[in-house]
Amino acid sequence: MNPLSRRGFLAASAAAFATAHLPRAVMAQVAAPLALSAATRTLDIDGRAATVLGLSGPRGQGLVLDPGQRFRVDLTNDLDVGTIIHWHGQIPPNAQDGVPDMPLPLLAPGETRSYDFEALPGTFWMHSHVPIQEMQLLAAPLIVRSPDDLIGDRQEVVLFLHDFSFKHPEEVLAEISDGHGGGHGAAPSMPMADRSAMPGMDHGASGGMPMGNMAMGGMAMDLNDYDWDAYLANDRTLSDPEVVQVERGGRIRLRVINAAAATVFWIETGTPKSRLVAVDGHAVQPISGSRFGLAMGQRLDLEIDLPNKGGAWPILALREGARERTGLVLATQGAEVRRMPGLADTDAPAFDADLAQESRLVALDALPERPVDRSQVVMLGGSMQPYVWTIDGAVWGQHRPVAGRSGERVVLSFHNMSMMGHPMHLHGHVFQIVGLNGRAVSGPRRDTVYVPPMSMVDIALDAGEAARWMLHCHHMPHLATGMMTEFVVGA
Repeated sequence: MNPLSRRGFLAASAAAFATAHLPRAVMAQVAAPLALSAATRTLDIDGRAATVLGLSGPRGQGLVLDPGQRFRVDLTNDLDVGTIIHWHGQIPPNAQDGVPDMPLPLLAPGETRSYDFEALPGTFWMHSHVPIQEMQLLAAPLIVRSPDDLIGDRQEVVLFLHDFSFKHPEEVLAEISDGHGGGHGAAPSMPMADRSAMPGMDHGASGGMPMGNMAMGGMAMDLNDYDWDAYLANDRTLSDPEVVQVERGGRIRLRVINAAAATVFWIETGTPKSRLVAVDGHAVQPISGSRFGLAMGQRLDLEIDLPNKGGAWPILALREGARERTGLVLATQGAEVRRMPGLADTDAPAFDADLAQESRLVALDALPERPVDRSQVVMLGGSMQPYVWTIDGAVWGQHRPVAGRSGERVVLSFHNMSMMGHPMHLHGHVFQIVGLNGRAVSGPRRDTVYVPPMSMVDIALDAGEAARWMLHCHHMPHLATGMMTEFVVGA
């Protein structure tokens, strides 16, 4: 994940751009499959060695594809247990989607499996679809460059976020289920109209949605349900952050990926001018600001204009509803990089409880207008005690699939009646946000949408390949206790 200098990036990009425009027959000869391996690795986390998992490609953790390059990958399982990898946000053939036994089994230790499909451009990631393995950091960035990435004078930087515990994931899940996770618990139950706007964001365009229901009859929304040992940015904490060398007056394309198991983050860019230009790999009308949030499974692309002077600029990821933070530092050559504590002075706010950020996002590649063929409400429920989370009142194994037919325009309305937010991820499809708490919007295209407590979000999609596609919450303890169903597409 070491970024190239701007000049080095542009030189490499020119070569890649030329390769991308070769005839298809020549490309087929040029592009050998990339080797990717699931393996163990050791991190130094605040001076303590930690054995974790990872996805190692030709240049370290993760993969970067150039424009027009197919996703041709040979995945080898170098672990001593079975695993399977999901290409989050991509739309492979269903057999290559990476879900256990849907339809292919886990890769056995030592087994290699080949993948080949056309890749969507943008910021994506890949991770095990075994929850305890994802909690052991079996995940990595998947960056697919577009032609525009090659002609823009920008330095690319990836910010890959994790939460981490030295305990085994099964012990973590047991503590959470028993109510001993030590999480910060609830946000204040004041009416949303009384909450101050987040610094760095103009909330004047939030649409004036009536949010009185968020007072929740005096009840408070639940935020974090576990206090992790560390919060990682590119496998490091703020005690020893990654320092990315940048140029004076340079422009940064910051690709932020929330790979955490159960932590929502705010991204704070500080004084440099910043614009949000894409979510989940899909372009949006640019929004200026210095603080943007993302839930588990989601991604943000930020363009950052650095001052035309030497200096160091921290990019911080703030844990929702708490003081913990992580991040990296952008610094010019020779600049002083000051040590930053891992705890902020005050708690960060709850993330998008009033959907103010989501309401400001407008797609640049909206779905074409057409009549809706099928619509369905999908109820999200559950509680902290007992710790069980459901879709339409059922856990996985007792679930009733959501149905559609290939080619249909389908609208799903996620209605969250629980006191926790849920990042809902649909496999095999890109959808568009078309409704927020009953108000029609032309929102962004996504693959993972955050549904706050006591809220409703409508998504529209065109049903794809006839197959069984997973639909689940990307909060790993919620998923592990059953918050998963399937979108079954008929022919």
